[in-house]
Amino acid sequence: MRGWSRFLAVFLAVGLAAAAGCASGSKKSDPALGTRMLNCLVVQHEHDSGGSSGSGLRGASGGYYIVFETHEGQATSTYRLEVSRQQFIRFQDGDRVQLTLNNNILVNIQPIND
Repeated sequence: MRGWSRFLAVFLAVGLAAAAGCASGSKKSDPALGTRMLNCLVVQHEHDSGGSSGSGLRGASGGYYIVFETHEGQATSTYRLEVSRQQFIRFQDGDRVQLTLNNNILVNIQPIND
């Protein structure tokens, strides 16, 4: 009887592993994940004013955001990304830049010199 229960346990473990492998293999990967480089146009600057207490995540200075526009295939996409204060000041509306995104998180901004 002991050999039979061991066989059954191994059989169930192999069956579950095969089912899990089939289930994960059928999922489509999200195209937004991974590292992407986008050529964009700076279209707008936004600043969220911070609280006076300074107890928030961004402190009293608030958050800095730049809105970027890019063409992906036939579609026009708009991204609103949080940037540092230095990036907020450096890149002006109308500037052409190359963004590096990793899982839709801004990693780098470089100017494009035409």
